[in-house]
Amino acid sequence: MKASAPIGLGSIETVPLHEIVYQRLNRALMSGQIKPGQKLTSRKLAVELGTSDMPVRAALAKLQALKALEQLQNGSHVLPPMTRTRFGDLTKSRLICEPAATRQAAGLMSKTQLNATRKACHALTQAARDQDIDAYLLHNYEFKFSIYRASGIESLLFLIETLWLQIGPFLRQFSGQFGGDLAGILDIDYHEEVVAALERQEGDAAAALIGRDIAEGADYLLAHARFA
Repeated sequence: MKASAPIGLGSIETVPLHEIVYQRLNRALMSGQIKPGQKLTSRKLAVELGTSDMPVRAALAKLQALKALEQLQNGSHVLPPMTRTRFGDLTKSRLICEPAATRQAAGLMSKTQLNATRKACHALTQAARDQDIDAYLLHNYEFKFSIYRASGIESLLFLIETLWLQIGPFLRQFSGQFGGDLAGILDIDYHEEVVAALERQEGDAAAALIGRDIAEGADYLLAHARFA
């Protein structure tokens, strides 16, 4: 009997478990969900993620290679201390990469992508008014990366992610500032203006606003945050 011809469904791709674990930890770091000083062990993370120890170890080693984590003598990992010099260096790199991605994304974002960006924008504003630093950091990450991913430049996105792996957790320093009122952060927040510029497909304007958002936030932290 002659075998039937393939019907063009294609093969099902599987993602290695260590890559899934890495992406989970990657997102947690960039969105500030892992706190400075919090010790990470492969055993505890494996239990939380419901996996074995080996893929967690592989993910932690990858994050260590990207300078997002440091390994202690007992084998656990922590976020490296943030110095003023290191923070300033990371900020300078962000001011090059993130406006460039925004400028590129401006003419490429679909209506669905713009709606997702605006939704994240509204969510982070509400989180600031609710004094919820965890939600604010998460939605700030979702807002900015909804733009950067739309740029379609994978190498640039990788550079931005590497910067955010190092700086994302430190942004928790906004908590407790502004006289104890997190809503004060909205005075140096240009997210609504960024969305409006993107909707008008004004790449230069959107890029400038992202740069202003980064620069003014960094200046505030340099003046008020605690550094190692």
